[in-house]
Amino acid sequence: MVLAELGSSISRALQQMSNATIIDEKVLTDCLNEITRALLQSDVQFKLVRDMQSNIKKIVNLEDLAAGHNKRRIIQQAIFNELCKMLDPGKPSFTPKKGKTSVVMFVGLQGSGKTTTCTKYAYYHQKKGWKPALVCADTFRAGAFDQLKQNATKAKIPFYGSYTESDPVKIAVEGVDRFKKENCDLIIVDTSGRHKQEASLFEEMRQVSEATKPDLVIFVMDSSIGQAAFDQAQAFKESVAVGAVIITKMDGHAKGGGALSAVAATKSPVIFIGTGEHMDEFELFDVKPFVSRLLGMGDWSGFMDKIHEVVPMDQQPELLQKLSEGTFTLRIMYEQFQNILKMGPIGQVFSMLPGFSAELIPKGHEKESQAKIKRYMTMMDSMTNEELDSTNPKLITDSRMMRIARGSGRQVREVMDMLEEYKRLAKIWTKMKGLKIPKKGEMNALSRNVNAQHMSKVLPPQMLKQMGGMGGLQNLMKQMGGMGGGMPKDMMSMFGGGDK
Repeated sequence: MVLAELGSSISRALQQMSNATIIDEKVLTDCLNEITRALLQSDVQFKLVRDMQSNIKKIVNLEDLAAGHNKRRIIQQAIFNELCKMLDPGKPSFTPKKGKTSVVMFVGLQGSGKTTTCTKYAYYHQKKGWKPALVCADTFRAGAFDQLKQNATKAKIPFYGSYTESDPVKIAVEGVDRFKKENCDLIIVDTSGRHKQEASLFEEMRQVSEATKPDLVIFVMDSSIGQAAFDQAQAFKESVAVGAVIITKMDGHAKGGGALSAVAATKSPVIFIGTGEHMDEFELFDVKPFVSRLLGMGDWSGFMDKIHEVVPMDQQPELLQKLSEGTFTLRIMYEQFQNILKMGPIGQVFSMLPGFSAELIPKGHEKESQAKIKRYMTMMDSMTNEELDSTNPKLITDSRMMRIARGSGRQVREVMDMLEEYKRLAKIWTKMKGLKIPKKGEMNALSRNVNAQHMSKVLPPQMLKQMGGMGGLQNLMKQMGGMGGGMPKDMMSMFGGGDK
């Protein structure tokens, strides 16, 4: 994942600072130099890095800090705030409203993934209840209309374009007028890819903008562009009123810091990031959770949103009841595998947990893990209800294994591997036996003032030990709940309580 390397370098610098016995000027300077080096290596523009470093030094004046202050916390907070400031121009972008027609125009460099991003943007809003439509005003690139047509057909989104008309302004105006009559509330105009040196294409872009009068102009930026990002973004901003940025190809191995510099150049917020080729590999961008994940501090609210997306609220208490009983069947394993696949890329989910990094699961291994999960699910599809609901793995004899292998088109050895995985997970699951689940009223009372002491009583001893005892639990809760060390409401609802 782009920026995973940057995140681990910054986390390492912060960790070295935390390990220091005394936080003095030298420790602070070493930490900032390490972070500066990491940002420059990731292609973030030099001026932005220099400004960030001097701002942190102004904020963290070690001589003025009283003895009682937590210097490590103040430095971490200053670094967090400065990185957020670098990515956040401080003004929100235009947000389309359902039922009211909005025109959104996409601009960007050639090969930045603009046409694919148009469809992803339309598909994202379609799922949320909008009625989107796509207009192809790219007459410069051969095959542009074919690509948009193919993507739109796959996503079942209406589209407009022409094989014969060469005037992009005329196509854009006709397409927008047609979809306004059809009451589409989100009309997306795809324009030709261009380069800052191509004056004629920039003129064409201005004409399309003047003719369609878009409510929002989105600049699509390839994450691998490097140091050139700042100049290119500035050239677009000078031609049309760029109101938002979408960064694509964030699943690659490019450095990506340059693309983040585009925010400073356009003074427009990043609203989405593209994390893969597929239609649903498209994430809403929120500055604070993103920086939090970058620094290895996790994104607890994002993780809980994923949980709520894939596990319906009415199923959560039932799941926790099974946890407390220590009952683990192949059917539960199947359901949990389904939830994992729905949550998206495993590495991405891991990076939301405090203390974890997306680098823990390398890109190749992530696909391998997901393929293995799908293979196991195919084998379980060939099992009887009795086999799926039994807690005794010995029930599946050699003859049953052969039947499951034949039914799923796999080898007997693979069925045996799947059963070994079940035994391994069952062992972990049984350690959760004895998890005390407070009643709903009790949970609401606890949620107002829960601390590590309360949590240590709720968690089974083995699990508490694995987390590093009371100290480890306190650290985790501080990271999850912020400065107060309390427990977030999201987590309370996962335990079957909180406001429903």
